[in-house]
Amino acid sequence: MNISREQIERFKVMGAGICSLILVLGVARFSYTPLLPLMQQQAGLGVAAAGWLAAINYAGYLCGALIASQISDLVLKDRLYRIGMVVAILSTVLMGLSTDVTVWAISRFVAGLSSAAGMLLGTGLILNWLIRHNHRPELGIHFSGIGLGIAGCAAAVALMSSSLDWREQWFAFTAIGCLLLVPALRWLPAPDRSDLTKTGVKMEDRPPSLLFMRIFMAAYFCAGVGYVVSATFIVAIVDHLPGLAGRGTLVFLALGLAAAPACINWDFIARRSGDINALILAAVLQIVGILLPLGGGLALAIAGALLFGGTFIGMVSLVLTMAGRYYPTRPAKMMGKMTIAYGVAQIIAPAITGWLATSLGSYNAGLWLAAGVMVIGTLLLLVLRKVERRDAAALRG
Repeated sequence: MNISREQIERFKVMGAGICSLILVLGVARFSYTPLLPLMQQQAGLGVAAAGWLAAINYAGYLCGALIASQISDLVLKDRLYRIGMVVAILSTVLMGLSTDVTVWAISRFVAGLSSAAGMLLGTGLILNWLIRHNHRPELGIHFSGIGLGIAGCAAAVALMSSSLDWREQWFAFTAIGCLLLVPALRWLPAPDRSDLTKTGVKMEDRPPSLLFMRIFMAAYFCAGVGYVVSATFIVAIVDHLPGLAGRGTLVFLALGLAAAPACINWDFIARRSGDINALILAAVLQIVGILLPLGGGLALAIAGALLFGGTFIGMVSLVLTMAGRYYPTRPAKMMGKMTIAYGVAQIIAPAITGWLATSLGSYNAGLWLAAGVMVIGTLLLLVLRKVERRDAAALRG
């Protein structure tokens, strides 16, 4: 079987994207979730402080999204992407060097910045490369890196916890990150500044209407609330359920395994149903996934994690892919704006959830909050579908 040079190049570009997402989201960001109970037991991290650290992490992500939304130059994006990969390593090792909450807060903020570099700048560069080289502008394979990162972190913590303490595990994650850094940097080619594809077709932006954008951003804010509560606290939530102490990491592993192929699956669904219909379906399934752990028992907790993992990242992938189709010459610009809406939710919701858990002695209220906001987001998506049809009719007219 002959593999062309173009196919090899595409494999390397997608590999760079997958490795970058495993690094900035799996290692630098989501490793905090399975390590959270261990840090509470061994390092004295309180419940409220854990919520604030998560909020600070998302504040860093939001700042990174703001920066990404203002940058149009591809060369600058590429430079900041590469700096972000190195910063992800530094933020990870910093977690193991201190027990000071202030140091941890700095680490989480910087990790958030690096997450934006990989998630927005890196994704934008890769989507630009795909469009420029006449490949299908879909990001399902690329975003499998998030699910692999989540599952890999959960599996690593499960394997390491019997022999390594919380500090040593942060150092182990740093070593893993150094291995991922090499392909994340070397396999992504320098960007091309021209506005033509390789076959000479001009790349033109086709922005949506202002009303569409406002509703879309509001719906994505709701998706951010629905995502962040479970993504941040799922291990601690399950560990606090009757009879499930110590099972949270297993549930988080299931979440990651479901997320790994999810974006590819949602690409296929969107091809048949349309992007917004796919988003509506994903939102409904995610609401069920958020609430299932409240039923009690390991089976429901795992089922909820599978539904949640199989939908939240699909929604992110669909939204960012849509941004790339509207703005093929500068996809990170709309991606940044959408992520600002998503990021604001990720600052507010963990802090509220931590406060509710401290006040009520349970994370259940946080899950109900997340599900309720997701219902509002689903209704907004139904309105968005009507606006999209109206805009399309006006364009044809």
